Amino acid sequence: MRKYNPKSPKIIKTAKERINELFKQAKCADDTLSNRYVTLARKISMKYKVRIPSELKRRFCKHCYKYLRQGKTVRVRRTPKGIVYTCLHCNKQTRFPIK
Repeated sequence: MRKYNPKSPKIIKTAKERINELFKQAKCADDTLSNRYVTLARKISMKYKVRIPSELKRRFCKHCYKYLRQGKTVRVRRTPKGIVYTCLHCNKQTRFPIK
């Protein structure tokens, strides 16, 4: 059996494509499937040591790893310091500063 190099450009590119595709599917799916897609994307990211893009990082809760939908699973508030996301599953807040 041939061993693979986890840092080869081909594998990294495939992992990034898979992560993007999972988040696209999570956007259209119901809540349970969306949460599963986020879990799979995180596992791929950790296994191949690929970062999840910053625009996709805002789409799931950092504490309970649930997919966030505005008005349904997350409350978004604008404060003078930045934007505050409050997860409605675990009631944790994530703050994003505005420059």
